[in-house]
Amino acid sequence: MLNMSRWHPFEANSLLDQFNDLQRDVNRMLHRWGKEGARIIGIEGTFPPLNLWEEEDAFHVEAELPGLEMKDLELYVMGGNQLRLKAERKAPEIQNGTWHRRERGFGSFVRLIGLPYMVDADNVKADFENGVLHITLPKHETARPRKIEIKAE
Repeated sequence: MLNMSRWHPFEANSLLDQFNDLQRDVNRMLHRWGKEGARIIGIEGTFPPLNLWEEEDAFHVEAELPGLEMKDLELYVMGGNQLRLKAERKAPEIQNGTWHRRERGFGSFVRLIGLPYMVDADNVKADFENGVLHITLPKHETARPRKIEIKAE
């Protein structure tokens, strides 16, 4: 037996209910596909996870990059206020076995991070230790705060 109901497009509750239903259906579909489904339609979580914070004279970025080596990483400052992180994580080769789960991502990736101010690209420092990349991006002279002397007459 078919259950039918009348659609009321201008009722606020009806429209909200429809959006909630749509969200529930999409979540159910993505859960069914697993992580691979989210990657296919381009809504997978961003890799690598990172932290970005600002101090008076510099920005700092920390990125988690387990399984990578320094030779796998490329780092660029572009346009004066963008950091580009490029790398490739190779998948392990299994000779005499069968995969049962492959949840870790492998392959090439690029992460572009916009910064609110220009940086001094010539003095950027990067350290890579225990799978964590720490980048220090000094602010460009024009982006640093300057104390203005006030004169009284």
